[in-house]
Amino acid sequence: MKRILVTGGLGYIGSHTVVALQKAGYEVLIIDNLSNTSIDVLQGITEITNIPPTFERLDLRVKNDVTSFFERYNNIDGIIHFAASKAVGESVENPLLYYENNVTTLIHLLQECKVHGISNFIFSSSCTVYGEPDSLPIDEEAPIKKAISPYGNTKQISEEIISDVCNVSNLNAIALRYFNPVGAHPSGLIGELPVGIPQNLVPYITQTAAGVRKELSIFGNDYPTPDGSCIRDYIHVVDLADAHVKAIERLIRAENSTKFRVFNVGTGMGKSVLEIVSAFERVTGETLNYKIVDRRPGDVVAVYADTKKANDELRWKAQHDIDAALASAWAWEKKVRGID
Repeated sequence: MKRILVTGGLGYIGSHTVVALQKAGYEVLIIDNLSNTSIDVLQGITEITNIPPTFERLDLRVKNDVTSFFERYNNIDGIIHFAASKAVGESVENPLLYYENNVTTLIHLLQECKVHGISNFIFSSSCTVYGEPDSLPIDEEAPIKKAISPYGNTKQISEEIISDVCNVSNLNAIALRYFNPVGAHPSGLIGELPVGIPQNLVPYITQTAAGVRKELSIFGNDYPTPDGSCIRDYIHVVDLADAHVKAIERLIRAENSTKFRVFNVGTGMGKSVLEIVSAFERVTGETLNYKIVDRRPGDVVAVYADTKKANDELRWKAQHDIDAALASAWAWEKKVRGID
């Protein structure tokens, strides 16, 4: 049984990926500092798979603790690195936090890969590396422009660091540039539950519908789009988790054509914020209280993926539509809040 380390494995995307890995027959180790999640997620994972993953609460910024972890756990066959701060707006307000959390932690992991001979590495990247695109849909050959936010810049810098390390070591890596993850596991046992005020659209929508938030703020209705709101590519988190399993399998089978590969992970379809609001109301029968407010710093107008490369090389394709994603997100929110 191959052993995979998942950093940030109790987070939203991380927890769904842990489930997918366990169901695919991998042994999973989880590191998480619980800064944006709850230890209760561990129980949800265990209930879904009937396999309790090994978990350690650990802050990857603390070098000595990272070193100690890798001394205690050997024979790691691959690492999937999710642990990072991820809010565009917050990164604009607090850039140093983002450079420390997102870049320093990556360096600590790559140093341990070198020491312990770990050669398979999956990096949780983002479509923000493309900035404001020249054309849509975006493929992996699109130029990497100057980042609009410190968050986006940390993803660009991290990809460059990984590529440089691959050039001078036995590291083989894949960066998955994903678009906007939404939805929850169909079991209703894990989903997106951010600590504090949600930074992403769908949990804010579900919390507003549940009465946790007074109203939803839509950041701008004067963008050059059909309805004036930003357009994004919303991918079901279960599909996204499956892409990570496909990627680690590719590395373990030594199928990377080059030592560092990047893949877009999305649906290939763009939907506006107002379209998502409308779809949620239609799917759930709930009416959302929302208002239009000023644009948010760091937001691009529109972005959605060309997924041909992932479809062909990873043999992966999104299977779930936006209705299924929104229905699962609402089911998860109701379960968390005790709503019938």
